[in-house]
Parts: sequence; C-alpha cells; structure tokens
Amino acid sequence: MSMTASYASIEQITNQYLPRNSRPVSAPSDQVTSFTDILKTKFPEYGKSESTLKFSKHAARRLDERDISLSEEQNERLEAGVRSAGEKGINDSLVILDTLAFIVNVPSQTVVTAMDQTETMDGNVFTNIDGAVIA
Repeated sequence: MSMTASYASIEQITNQYLPRNSRPVSAPSDQVTSFTDILKTKFPEYGKSESTLKFSKHAARRLDERDISLSEEQNERLEAGVRSAGEKGINDSLVILDTLAFIVNVPSQTVVTAMDQTETMDGNVFTNIDGAVIA
C-alpha cells in the first residue's frame, strides 16, 4: 500500500508550501540592473565594434589601390553620413567625405565603391543612387 497524499486543488498545495502571509520578494526598482549592463561591466568590449560598415571587395580594392586609409574620425563621419541617409529613407547613397566619395548600400551597411578626387569619375556623374550626403 503506497502512502500518497491527494489534494483537491492547487490552492491546497500552495497553502501548504507558501503560507498565506508570504509575498514574493522583489528588489526595489532603483536597484534593478539589466543583463546588458552586467555584461558590459564584465566585458567592456561588449557592444563596441571597430565599424558598423562593411566594405565590399571592390571598395576595399579601390582603397588599397589608391593607398587610402580612413582615420577614426573619418570613419565615424562616414558612419554618421550613412545613418543620416538611412533616416531619410535612402537605399543607395553617395557619401562625400573630404576628398573621397563612397557609394553605400544603406540597408546592408555596405560600402560598394570608393573614389578619391584624383580619379576620373565618368564626368563626375553618379548613377544608381537615390540620395547623397556630405559628411
């Protein structure tokens, strides 16, 4: 013969293990720390990246051929220009930065091609863009 208790309801079990006068304990709202905050504390590099932009093989080759490298400040301005283009609903943008011109596919955050002022740009005509940003 087995001795098992039978309960008529979940309330009976709850009352047996959790007295009626007990309430769940919660931290005050001003002491709540988000998971992201904890992660950033333990791993300061979390959420930081060199760049949100990607460079296509073609754009990377163009930059390399012309010995063009972007400073951190220029890279930030380029990213800001791409963000601005995205906020305006531009899909394919010309971003002019100092003496450089970049064609960027905004939704994919990809620099498609890059040119400098010394390059002949087909009569300075840019096609297949729907907006331009001077960064």
